[in-house]
Amino acid sequence: MEAVVRYAAENHDRFLEELKDLIRIPSISSSTEHKDDVDRCAHFVKEIMLGIGLESAEVWQTDGHPIVYGECLGAPEKPTVLIYGHYDVQPVDPLDLWETPPFEPSIRNGRMYGRGSVDDKGQVHIHLKAVQSWLKGIGTLPINLKFLIEGEEEVGSKNLNVFLIDNQKMLAADVVLISDTSMLQKGVPSICCGLRGLAYFQIDLRGSKQDLHSGSFGGAVKNPIHALTEIVNQLKDEKGRIAIPGFYDDVVDLVPGDREALAQLPFDEEDYRKEIGAAKLYGEEGFSVLENLWCRPTLDVCGIWGGFTGEGSKTVIPAEAHAKVSIRLVSHQDPETVAALFEDYVSKIAPPEVEVSVQRMHGGLPFLADTSHPAFEASVRALKKGFDSDVVFIREGGSIPFVQ
Repeated sequence: MEAVVRYAAENHDRFLEELKDLIRIPSISSSTEHKDDVDRCAHFVKEIMLGIGLESAEVWQTDGHPIVYGECLGAPEKPTVLIYGHYDVQPVDPLDLWETPPFEPSIRNGRMYGRGSVDDKGQVHIHLKAVQSWLKGIGTLPINLKFLIEGEEEVGSKNLNVFLIDNQKMLAADVVLISDTSMLQKGVPSICCGLRGLAYFQIDLRGSKQDLHSGSFGGAVKNPIHALTEIVNQLKDEKGRIAIPGFYDDVVDLVPGDREALAQLPFDEEDYRKEIGAAKLYGEEGFSVLENLWCRPTLDVCGIWGGFTGEGSKTVIPAEAHAKVSIRLVSHQDPETVAALFEDYVSKIAPPEVEVSVQRMHGGLPFLADTSHPAFEASVRALKKGFDSDVVFIREGGSIPFVQ
């Protein structure tokens, strides 16, 4: 191991510059304007794979963005680990909230800032550099490794399932390793064993065939923005519970042992509040912050738009109003079932003066792992040695479509 660590340390600055080059590629998967950038990023990842010494690496085309697959299978009779990650990133709006350009990575106070630095280019890159360091320091890997790095995670991995089904033999592995979640806090080695699921929607309202003058028509027609706020106000109650009938039917309550385990984690709610800059924390009554983040379903309006938002004034009643809504799901909830409940509820509470429609965007199932598996035991040993600290099991409030 000394030779591996020495190689990584000696090449630290070079590895860092390569990561910066990776982050500089604006691989925004949700934007058609960046399709070429996403493709360019896929080929960049492939070249990194070949450069570190993998036996093979290839860019696989899909009906959407490419998937990069590479492997190093030089350890017969040894376990095979499949490492999953993604090279696509989310949009960067609003740009005025960035202290530095999102695709020009900068290092401040020991941290790298840039879109994708921690979701998920940074994690993908460090896995690849760890393999390179091992191959350069020792020569051969003690296990077989496969890499699956996709370009559509941020848009629901729309074409990944077909790829997985068509290539089951190539992708077969004993363990799947994913580094696309967070640590509990700095210096605390954390293994994520659970994810919330997701159901994502767009609500569209129309009140008239075109925008109307608020003086000529105000008082005769329903403003779609007003109608939308009425709908949004009825999605949750005053205690933070989701108001959709039947929504909690499949939600399994936390058992006392789980609540005790969460309460013992080194997590300070006041420090958390200060770190995110919230005036006061909020959540479903009767549950701690971690319980609400990891183990309870939530509903959030991610965006609302409609009408005139430009400089100056315009006396208009908009013809349309829109909202995007995400619902995070917990174990035993099904996104298709929840989507049907959501659509039915919105249609019933929508004011009759407007037309309403709901688009299903994307979603994914929740996941909870069995931490008694030998892979977790090996991970705990490795992290404890690397951090010289006890390892904690955590969950993640987000979703990863690949984990289905």
